[in-house]
Amino acid sequence: MIDSFARRKLWDILARWACLGMVILALVPLVSVLFDLTVKGLGGFSWDFFTQLPKPVNETGGGMANAFAGSAVLVGLGCAFGIPVGVLGGVYLAEFGQNRFGKFVRFSADVMSGVPSITVGIFVYTLVVLTMHRFSALAGGIALAILMLPTVMRTTEELLRLVPDSLREAGLALGVPKWRVILGVVLRTGAPGIATGIMLAVARAAGETAPLLFTAFGSRFLSLKLDQPMGSLPVQIYTYAVSPYDDWHRQAWAAALALVLLVLILNILARVMTRQPGQGR
Repeated sequence: MIDSFARRKLWDILARWACLGMVILALVPLVSVLFDLTVKGLGGFSWDFFTQLPKPVNETGGGMANAFAGSAVLVGLGCAFGIPVGVLGGVYLAEFGQNRFGKFVRFSADVMSGVPSITVGIFVYTLVVLTMHRFSALAGGIALAILMLPTVMRTTEELLRLVPDSLREAGLALGVPKWRVILGVVLRTGAPGIATGIMLAVARAAGETAPLLFTAFGSRFLSLKLDQPMGSLPVQIYTYAVSPYDDWHRQAWAAALALVLLVLILNILARVMTRQPGQGR
């Protein structure tokens, strides 16, 4: 009996240390990337970096104001196109999707979640860019919206299905129409979780490069015209990183750090919005 207990205790200790070792092993590349990015990118932060336009080739200085503004516009377009459709689609799946069509939509959303982003870029290039005969911010926003759609839809569905049926039944028992119960009770109850899914979808869209190369393409000028090419942080980072100029490399590291900080902030906001009162103390 004692030997059996000691053996189980030994295996328990070994398993815990093995799990801890795997966690540390997984953290090593993550911490290394973040540390290297911070060391190389922090030195490129300056007022000009955020407010000035890129300088011509062989001239040092300048900044990425066009890329910051362009990313804000493109992500905003993606949100405007993708979030309403995703939320309404999630509402349909949660409230009315217990049929073959709902299963088909659910399966399609799951498949879309795994589709490479470059495939979405080629699809929008064929559908929008070739039709308009030019690259445009509109095409970039549509591509980002397609990437955001599955995450928003499936998150909305799962969160609404967690809302107790008693709340729905209480609203219906008072004579409230079903659509008002969904808007005023179900959606309001699941709003924090839905906002989390939206934040995660926005974080993913903000860091995408491949679809924007085929749609918005990029621009070194500050332009807010939706029917014209528009710069973005991921595309400008890629352009500067493959260039032979040291100053562009420095700005690419700084832009990469800014992009990581943006994604970090969005993820922190998502965690804060889903934290229950008294949790995490």
